[in-house]
Amino acid sequence: MRHNRETSAALLQGSNVGRRALLSGFVLLGVTGLSAGASGQDAQRDLILHDPEAPVGGNPDGNVTIVTFFDYNCPFCKRSVGPMNTVVRADGKVRVVYKDWPILAVSSVYGAKLALAAKRQGKYLEAHHALMNLKGRPSEDDMHDAVAKAGVNMKRMGADARADSGAITALLQRNNTQAEELGLRGTPAFLIDPFLIPAALDEAGFRQVISDARARG
Repeated sequence: MRHNRETSAALLQGSNVGRRALLSGFVLLGVTGLSAGASGQDAQRDLILHDPEAPVGGNPDGNVTIVTFFDYNCPFCKRSVGPMNTVVRADGKVRVVYKDWPILAVSSVYGAKLALAAKRQGKYLEAHHALMNLKGRPSEDDMHDAVAKAGVNMKRMGADARADSGAITALLQRNNTQAEELGLRGTPAFLIDPFLIPAALDEAGFRQVISDARARG
């Protein structure tokens, strides 16, 4: 699966056009395939929301969950992370599930593995934000240095990466399978129960979809 730059640019423009246009159906889609129903659908939805290996941020007991699919080389992901973090902090009742989906470059896989290895020492979010703050398409050396500066014990991270290589690779494969089953064409994408938004969002967009998710809940 490859990130479609032209499609993402069009979706990014669509995400900034205001509340009614945002909710008209162009960007905001009902996730009918993951609605309650068949046991297989329920099991898949539960794995997306509650994969024990997936990093979780925000309020773990929040009444709305944002599942974010992203790539550390995706400029639209980097534009979305600040608005999402601002809204999550201000709201206080949003749970965030991070789905590393490295589809753009070999260095994307390297970055994802760095962050997921840092999770073993409780430093996933530090690594994640450090990687998201890098400009353009950083090299692997840039990624390594950014994670080190974020306070991650790199010696331990290297040992954890080797010891848990199979589990980390399996998680990335599950993330990819879930993205494909959701019909995602690129990054970023957000599953905000029960809505699927295959586009970047600004603060107003996140607030609106979270509000609508609560109203439907």
